[in-house]
Amino acid sequence: MNPIYFDNAATTRVLDEVVDSINVCFSDVYGNASSIHQFGRKAKELLEASRETVAKAIDVEVSEIYFTSGGSESDSLAVVGFAEANADKGNHLITSQVEHPAVLKACKYLSELRGFEVTYLPVDGYGMVNPEDLRKSIKKSTILVSIMHSNNVVGTLQPIKDLVEVAKSKGVAFHTDSVQSYGTLPISVDKLGVDMLSVSSHKIHGPKGTGALFIQKGVRINSIIYGGEHEGGKRGGTENIPGIVGFAKATEISQREIIERAQETRTIRDKLVKGVLEDIDDVIYNGHPEKRLPGNASFCFRYVEGESIVLYLDMESIATSSGSACASHSLEPSHVLTAMDMKPQDALGSLRISIGRENTEQEVDYFLQVLPPIIKKLREMSPLYRNSYKL
Repeated sequence: MNPIYFDNAATTRVLDEVVDSINVCFSDVYGNASSIHQFGRKAKELLEASRETVAKAIDVEVSEIYFTSGGSESDSLAVVGFAEANADKGNHLITSQVEHPAVLKACKYLSELRGFEVTYLPVDGYGMVNPEDLRKSIKKSTILVSIMHSNNVVGTLQPIKDLVEVAKSKGVAFHTDSVQSYGTLPISVDKLGVDMLSVSSHKIHGPKGTGALFIQKGVRINSIIYGGEHEGGKRGGTENIPGIVGFAKATEISQREIIERAQETRTIRDKLVKGVLEDIDDVIYNGHPEKRLPGNASFCFRYVEGESIVLYLDMESIATSSGSACASHSLEPSHVLTAMDMKPQDALGSLRISIGRENTEQEVDYFLQVLPPIIKKLREMSPLYRNSYKL
């Protein structure tokens, strides 16, 4: 069995077709898109064609797509850029307790250093925000709500359309982090009704270091990276044409039969989940059972540590994660799981399997063969397990 990659929520392999599109930008179309000579014009053509591809994928106008260095920058630009540009309207922001660190730390910066007030909405046991909680939290000074479309740890899909309706009824702008769901599920900004939406390239088999932010026409936002008048003055710095072209190619590929591919991924994921829950005791399946990303399977194995499971699986040539890659160096339980009211000792036993377009049922079969003995071995070494079962 070849090495198995079940960590697609962290990043993905760049597809060969994407690599080919990028290489053209290094060897042939290498000009600066701001230059007016023929080399620059060719680069500009690729830039705008790429912008059109990304815009089409989420049903927005081409002029509403702004390229960034990735999801984190897109989130920061949306939250910080909007807050600072609209501080004359109010100083209150609303987000949730389970957001990606890019949003949470942007809010922390605004509250600690810029004088903004932030409300962090709770979630239920599935990691879902209640629209009624949002309604109760909005006040006259509220200017922005930022709640993710899909959770990177447990895969839960938020009721964005319902949340947007609440925000819009009060005249409040709405941003959503769609990094995990973009290219995996069909997304229509028109149907969601959001004002800003963040996406990233390397989650969909594109290159790292590239992302985009949809900003609805008319929304005021300040730049957070200063330089020239690139990206409509929203983001200074020479555009990363190879990355952007690769991102566009990955987007194009992801949109091919996206519904059918999501169902195929869901089928493989469901087989894995069923096998784990049938073969191993004392397991918690995290997130909403149905309203979740098609490739996400998140578990907590009681009495063992998630990082130990990851390391033992790695020795069997299976790559997984104990949670968000952006928090992988933390020894603390996932903030997402604790927000879902999970006991810290259970949250420490988390394992995230994220299945992508290149994974197979045969790989799941091997995983289900390897995992139970690993859990058994780790529990035999666990004082928590021995005390619980009085071994």
